[in-house]
Amino acid sequence: MIRENMAADWLGSIVSINCGESLGVYQGRVSAVDQVSQTISLKRPFHNGVKCLVPEVTFRAGDITELKILEIPGPGDNGQCGDFQHTDLCIPGIGCPGGTSQNGPGKLLKKPGASSSAPQNIPRRTDVKNQEVAISPQQQQCSKSYMDRHMESLNQSKGFRRRHNSWSSSSRHPNQVTPKKSGVKNGQMKNKDDECFGDDIEEIPDTDFDFEGNLALFDKAAVFEEIDTYERKSGTRSRGTPNERSARYRHDENILESEPIVYRRITVPQASKEFCTDSGLVVPSISYELHKKLLSVAEKYGLTLERRLEMTGVCASQMALSLLGGPNRLNPKNIHQRPTVALLCGPHVKGAQGISCGRHLSNHDVHVILFLPNFVKMLESITNELTLFSKTQGQQVSSVKDLPDSPVDLVINCLDCHENAFLRDQPWYKAAVDWANQNRAPVLSLDPPVNDMEQGIDAKWSLSLGLPLPLGERAGRVYLCDIGIPQKVFQEVGINYHSPFGCKFVIPLHST
Repeated sequence: MIRENMAADWLGSIVSINCGESLGVYQGRVSAVDQVSQTISLKRPFHNGVKCLVPEVTFRAGDITELKILEIPGPGDNGQCGDFQHTDLCIPGIGCPGGTSQNGPGKLLKKPGASSSAPQNIPRRTDVKNQEVAISPQQQQCSKSYMDRHMESLNQSKGFRRRHNSWSSSSRHPNQVTPKKSGVKNGQMKNKDDECFGDDIEEIPDTDFDFEGNLALFDKAAVFEEIDTYERKSGTRSRGTPNERSARYRHDENILESEPIVYRRITVPQASKEFCTDSGLVVPSISYELHKKLLSVAEKYGLTLERRLEMTGVCASQMALSLLGGPNRLNPKNIHQRPTVALLCGPHVKGAQGISCGRHLSNHDVHVILFLPNFVKMLESITNELTLFSKTQGQQVSSVKDLPDSPVDLVINCLDCHENAFLRDQPWYKAAVDWANQNRAPVLSLDPPVNDMEQGIDAKWSLSLGLPLPLGERAGRVYLCDIGIPQKVFQEVGINYHSPFGCKFVIPLHST
């Protein structure tokens, strides 16, 4: 059995006890060794590197797999310790070899397979101290035990690692040196974590940095005045100084110096009415005779009627799609709410333009109802457009009775033309006008005539081709589409032309 005085020699030693995978590893100072119950107690214990919540833990000999002595304090220990050798601490039941033994650093005591019931001798602390151990002065000065290093890191964390704004620990503690670490690897890693992340959250200052107060210390006016004075003396001038800054610019405005903007870039021989675009460009109107001559010269150079009908159909369908709601209305989620458009066309070129527009609308999943009265002989352009339209999902009717009774989303009026005024006296024309006026749908007129008296249907929008005609109030809001007439064709008919369309093919016009 272990003698009482021998057990007392090991009190205060720091040991590491491995209790297997289930219980883990404990470290702490030996507070009691009971020979009768074969137990050992540790105070201020650490379990797997984490401080335990209880102040003391007691282990039975049967639960201990490995035992390692980390430090044996000497008599009159004042807190500074040198390097130490791992020495075996034997407790009956653990099965340590008899006699005094020394293990090199990092060597563990393994529990043998067969337990021994014979009492074992524990070497006295004085015996270990009398052993010859080569300790360097640097090791004696810097080496500390696991428990001492951990407690010092906790005590010094507030004063050693506290940082605020640009203050560092080196500026407030110039003479403080970070102690070197020794011991097991887990202790080194934990000390590094404590130094980096161990600040107490209560130490964070409550007051924020006073940006306004520090900004008030900077006299901007004096600095700029000094810069201006230096530039005047040196004869240089930097870009962007306060005296040269003009008014605020838009995100799409060019701040570089350029030529003066010319808003009147289109001049005609005689203009009875003028419009302007969203950007302020002036677009004068032309007479119907000049407009007719312009189309004739363009056709002579290759802009045939078929090509003009296609361009008009594309531009008119784009405008109609925008009026119907654009992507908000025409998307896969609204397939159950297909818009309905009624096309009212007459037996002339304007009617062929409407049929071309209806074909493009039908190709964009719009329900198109085309009204065209029956005639014995049709224009070739109308016949060709009807052949293409018949290959779409659109519906063609020849009687007003077949038009829907409920309001449609949009009515496109192509009944009127600049010539053939006798068509307005036909019964089908009057019936179609009455249906459009009774239907509460908005109306878009394609290339309407000049005289308001010739328009039987009040339009909300009107689309002109190339250059606008002097339309009246019944035409509604006027839009202009580009049908591809070259600039030199305008010059040939006496028009000084510069395109007002920019990046678009259809632009709105405003009365001046």
